[in-house]
Amino acid sequence: MRYALIGCGRIAANHIKAALSNQLEIVAVCDISTDHIDTLLKKYDLEEDLSIKRYENYKQMIEENKLELISIATESGLHAEIALYCIDHGINIIIEKPMAMNISDAEEIIRRSEANGVKVSACHQNRFNIAVQEMRRVLEAGRFGRISHGSVHVRWNRGRSYYEQAPWRGTWEQDGGALMNQCIHGIDLLRWMLGDEIDTVYGVTRQQFHNYLEAEDVGMAVLQFKNGAVATIEGTTNVYPKNLEETLYLFGEKGTVKLGGTSANNIDVWNFADLSDEDIKKQGLEEAASNVYGNGHISLFKDVIESIKADRKPYVDAVAGKNALEVVLAIYQSQKTGRPVKLPLENFASVDMKGIF
Repeated sequence: MRYALIGCGRIAANHIKAALSNQLEIVAVCDISTDHIDTLLKKYDLEEDLSIKRYENYKQMIEENKLELISIATESGLHAEIALYCIDHGINIIIEKPMAMNISDAEEIIRRSEANGVKVSACHQNRFNIAVQEMRRVLEAGRFGRISHGSVHVRWNRGRSYYEQAPWRGTWEQDGGALMNQCIHGIDLLRWMLGDEIDTVYGVTRQQFHNYLEAEDVGMAVLQFKNGAVATIEGTTNVYPKNLEETLYLFGEKGTVKLGGTSANNIDVWNFADLSDEDIKKQGLEEAASNVYGNGHISLFKDVIESIKADRKPYVDAVAGKNALEVVLAIYQSQKTGRPVKLPLENFASVDMKGIF
């Protein structure tokens, strides 16, 4: 399957690794910085591979090559524009989070991809974590019984040096803050586990220590789901001196599970009323990961490839991407208005937060 990558920055290595692991034919890579391209290819000993074309203009790359799958790993503010261009050219895509920076763009990606028969996957790779898959399996089997509530805590650290790597970081137009960039994976998992259908979101955000940014460095929210469950979100980049944890809790009448580690990759608590020997083995499960992005990109790529071949929806589709984005934007809108926000969200964009801090 002929593959290309647009955007060769911080997360791009995970995409190239996943492409190689899934035996994709890497046709081209694109970035406005040739240094980024060189650094990325060198990491995988591909710098001498002349079959991989280098581009600074993604439209030129698409016009000059027959491509079946593209992943988009640019700054967030360009995701929707590039995605729609790929869709209009009939190319299947994997979009790094967030899928877009406003609801109308996310809805347009869904609409156009369905009209064109193109597969779109939002890159929420943590759904493929072993611990997350185990939680999902017992949830679908009904072992929690009635769900009471859940919570996600993304307690990470990002300092000035991180933001100085790229001028778009922490801006409302191209990135958003801690919730949009670092915490959206945990928010995706929380919404997915609790049934997707949210009634009301109430959120508070602050900029405590990162006054050189436009956006928030801490956000908290309460979610009310239509099925009666409630949930809380805590997301921050203010944890001293380094990343602490990403935890996901799910509480039911017959079960309690806590996923932990740096990216919800471990099982810290696994208790059920009908506890079996197999359950006891799961307690303390740890999935080793080389960084906070985990191992899920490889599995996500594999699923997207299979979805193209089988003509089915990807496991993490464009609707999933919109759902996670919608929660973040609802928290932002709640901060701006000081009121709870009803879902589905009327069109709201990250740039509507300009000047809030």
